[in-house]
Amino acid sequence: MTDWISRWENNRIGWHANQINRQLIKYLEMLNLSSGDTIFVPLCGKTNDMFFLLEKKIKVIGVEISSIAAEQFFTENNLSFSISKVDGFELYEGDGIRIYCGDYFDLKFIHLKEVKAVYDRASLIALDEELRQKYVKHLSDIISLDVRMLLLTLNYPQHQRSGPPFAVSKSEVDELFRGSFHCRELYCINDIENEPMFQNLGVDFVEKAVYLLQKVRV
Repeated sequence: MTDWISRWENNRIGWHANQINRQLIKYLEMLNLSSGDTIFVPLCGKTNDMFFLLEKKIKVIGVEISSIAAEQFFTENNLSFSISKVDGFELYEGDGIRIYCGDYFDLKFIHLKEVKAVYDRASLIALDEELRQKYVKHLSDIISLDVRMLLLTLNYPQHQRSGPPFAVSKSEVDELFRGSFHCRELYCINDIENEPMFQNLGVDFVEKAVYLLQKVRV
């Protein structure tokens, strides 16, 4: 995680997008959220997707290793916030949003007990294979039964480019979430024409996929 902290310190955050993710806009209704419900955004950075969710009257809980990212989310969106110490985290808190600044793996069920949904745009694909397994196991441990999840992934020939973002195939998603989650693929397209960086590296294809998952009783 120290690499992510240094990336924020040196403003090497090429993964950050200023625009709202189109797949979130398209598939948000699949999460069956009502006004006032809470969504969890792991490894949230300063994504403007969280501001979009707030505008939809959905409360947000995020977790982020970098305090720079957490603070920039509030300041760049002109949101008032406070900082406090909670269970080993620095908690950045504003109207309808809490960002726990610290290690995702230190989160516990108590921190997310009101969460009704999870939104993962770039968390799973930011982790190497070993950490992906740990990430999914921990997520299952800290969210309630029936919580729905919107998961966005990339898949490409991993040998043609080193991550992050890492390649995550449908078969790996099925394997990672098998047993603890019901999984349904909503969307998958080869979008290499819109990925010049991958083209310049000679990558053959870039599949972008969206999954709807729901935690089930094991």
